[in-house]
Amino acid sequence: MALYDLKSLLENNTYPGRGIVIGKSADGKNAMIAYFIMGRSENSRNRIFERFDGGMRTKAFDESKLSDPSLIIYNPFLQLENTEIITNGDQTNTVYEYILANGDDGYAFEKSLHTREFEPDHPNYTPRISGILHYDFAANDFRYKLSILKSNNGNPEACQRYFYSYKPLTGLGHFIHTYKCDGNPIPSFYGEPEEVALPNTAEELADLVWASLNEDNKVSLFVRTIPLDGSEPTDIIINKNH
Repeated sequence: MALYDLKSLLENNTYPGRGIVIGKSADGKNAMIAYFIMGRSENSRNRIFERFDGGMRTKAFDESKLSDPSLIIYNPFLQLENTEIITNGDQTNTVYEYILANGDDGYAFEKSLHTREFEPDHPNYTPRISGILHYDFAANDFRYKLSILKSNNGNPEACQRYFYSYKPLTGLGHFIHTYKCDGNPIPSFYGEPEEVALPNTAEELADLVWASLNEDNKVSLFVRTIPLDGSEPTDIIINKNH
């Protein structure tokens, strides 16, 4: 698989939609997570990210302008012991609650997401993209998975579910996003998650992603680095509305 330049992927795509990047920093010391949202409508652009104990939520920047919260207000990020979940919708809670109720036999991510499908936003049928990280701090290691649930080339009669499991490699991450590019209807992402080079720090990753996203369409960015020695993580949130 080709190694992509994350900056170029973002700069050359006016509307990747929502995107998840997970991987290992260039110095091998950190797990890295990035999640961004974009918007074309006033309702989608009227959002910010807000951290809370145990997770991160989207919320309306101006409550008076919120017209439909159903697909834009959710918890993108939730934490369990040695496990973190990042998604582009309320399936974050689906995975979280499944693990709480049933434990994790190594396939809880897949089992829980088999109860979900793409978003019901005709005609786009936006894919649900999800990621999960499991940490073993005693071994200075982690593992991660990504998933996409999407319609059959725009046909809502079938949901296609894809899962990818990764052993981290130093300096490499995987990038998955909801849309291949802008359009009407907007074409869903297709193919495997894109392998990208990652920097060392949360600040470097946040600067790279935020500066590369389309200025008109970008809304919010969440970046998190987790030291594999078990020390304190670093979180960065950037909101266009502030």
